[in-house]
Amino acid sequence: MHRKFGKKRGPRRSFLKGLANNLIMKEKIETTTSRAKEIRPLVERLVTIARKQELAGLRILLSRLPKQAAQKLYFEIGPRYKERSGGYLRITKEGKLRKRDAAQQSIIEFVK
Repeated sequence: MHRKFGKKRGPRRSFLKGLANNLIMKEKIETTTSRAKEIRPLVERLVTIARKQELAGLRILLSRLPKQAAQKLYFEIGPRYKERSGGYLRITKEGKLRKRDAAQQSIIEFVK
């Protein structure tokens, strides 16, 4: 069962797509633990597609991500993990809570 974040299907997909885009472009973001856990499998699947370096994979990435993020994933991040069989992202829980709603904060980043 996936987290709903208080949104319907369309806005939720858009929200997760935006989070994935930010993660790919910055390679490290600070967010809530539940958001990080939700985008991790999504982005890891995209990295698996990108590391195969096939034209069909690039087209799949372009259909699922904004153009700049898809190209960065395909041309920079994908080749970096050519020899790795999985586990491209790391979630590190921080010791602080978000002030307004006391949500647990985490950092999600690509493994070097």
